[in-house]
Amino acid sequence: MMTFLQAAEAAAAAAEAATVSEETRMGLWTLFTKGGWLMWPLLLLGGVTIFIFVERYLAIRKASVLDINFMNRIRDYISDGKIQTAVNLCRKTDTPIARMIEKGIERIGRPMGDIQTAIENVANLEVSKLENGLPFLATIAGGAPMIGFLGTVLGMVETFMDMSAAGGTVDLALLSSGMYVAMVTTVMGLVVGIPAYFGYNYLVARIEKLVFQMEANSIAFMDILNQPVQK
Repeated sequence: MMTFLQAAEAAAAAAEAATVSEETRMGLWTLFTKGGWLMWPLLLLGGVTIFIFVERYLAIRKASVLDINFMNRIRDYISDGKIQTAVNLCRKTDTPIARMIEKGIERIGRPMGDIQTAIENVANLEVSKLENGLPFLATIAGGAPMIGFLGTVLGMVETFMDMSAAGGTVDLALLSSGMYVAMVTTVMGLVVGIPAYFGYNYLVARIEKLVFQMEANSIAFMDILNQPVQK
């Protein structure tokens, strides 16, 4: 008998939890719709933010991978006169640093200034590729809260219009529609803008770290050309 009662209580608790979950889900959707039409562009910007961050993060992580022995092997190949082997290694590695070094190897025999310029041009091009989408992410970080603020202003205007139509009578039920628009859009704008802001700065920091690595490898390559290792 006790086991049956316990089972019944457990089933009732599970049903109650499911009901609460359903109410919460419906409540969130209702809250979203009460924010008005501005919630849809904010939702779109949120999706774009996630896409740009994930895509750029994966691209930057892939670009940052480099064998620690890469420059040592390049030095050995150049010292042995195996220029084509060094070029093939760069093409096989397929990273911004490798492409930068490959361009330098292809310019061997020319003045050092020309080699340095060629390397810098490739480096600038690679950094530009890595920064694709970041300006838009920065725009979202600044624009989403502004859209939320626009919703706040529109909601307050709607609230005062309702008050005026009601003859100045304060009725919370009457004012709730405008207040929903004012508050919900502000929250949504911040929910989109804050992750976009932190995501942008994180990606910029990762790119700057990669730029330092590119500069270090560029200097190491020029040192190889100026003072080749003697076998």
